[in-house]
Amino acid sequence: MTAPARMTARTNWRGMLRIGALQCPVALYTAVSTSERIHFHIINRATGHRVRRDYIDEDTGRVVERDDQVKGYETDSGEEVILTPEDIAAAIPDSDKTLSVSAFLRCRDIDDLYLDRTYYLAPGTGPAAGAYPLIRDAIQARQVGALARTVLFRRMRTLVIRADGAGLVASTLHFNYEVRPVQAAFESIPDFTPTPDMLDLARHIIRSRQGRFDPAAFEDRYEAAVTALVQARIEGRALPPPPAKPAAPAITLMQALRESAGQMPPTPAHRRGTARGRAAAPHRKAG
Repeated sequence: MTAPARMTARTNWRGMLRIGALQCPVALYTAVSTSERIHFHIINRATGHRVRRDYIDEDTGRVVERDDQVKGYETDSGEEVILTPEDIAAAIPDSDKTLSVSAFLRCRDIDDLYLDRTYYLAPGTGPAAGAYPLIRDAIQARQVGALARTVLFRRMRTLVIRADGAGLVASTLHFNYEVRPVQAAFESIPDFTPTPDMLDLARHIIRSRQGRFDPAAFEDRYEAAVTALVQARIEGRALPPPPAKPAAPAITLMQALRESAGQMPPTPAHRRGTARGRAAAPHRKAG
């Protein structure tokens, strides 16, 4: 993690972090950005011209200019409740530019499912800025997250603030109604009880492949493939077709566990696929 104080990016929000009578100036910076990804324009295949988007009146077929666009909510009877930008602005709570901490939660009790977007919470400027390291160290020592609320991007949001290395990070939280019930997702889990031998093999596989979390090792294969494709088109050359994938043989769960644990030789089709993958690896890396 880069220390927030060294960041030169534009801030998303500036205000005060307040814990009772203790307060210090802070600033939010976006921690995750997709700006480095390749971005495409939409092109008319026939003319090569760029295409722009317009909002079209579904009855008249005419373009609706931005100043004439308002929001509508469809009722159960099919009627539209019209809300103008002024109506919505008047309903949004005013921002007092304060992150008011209401409680502290143990970090292990915070369900990751509720974490939304994460920001670097850097110290601001002013005579109260010295409280920042005090708050950071106290949160770190207790292994807790500070629950706070503020108006952010025109909405009242709840955030959890945690210590991270030299600074603090603040993550917005999903509201409870936004998180879907888990039962529907897992209701189709088969009624199957693994045998002790299966569990022993599975534990062995996990132990033998234990690693460390290293985001630098993650490969965005889609972005790499698209970058290589764009570069090939610029240079006027074609990319070689990807190697054909052999059909996976039908094996039992126990056979798969034993093969993964190194207790039986891989199937011929598996060996061929692995060899082809090793032969193709230098090309993918170069691309």
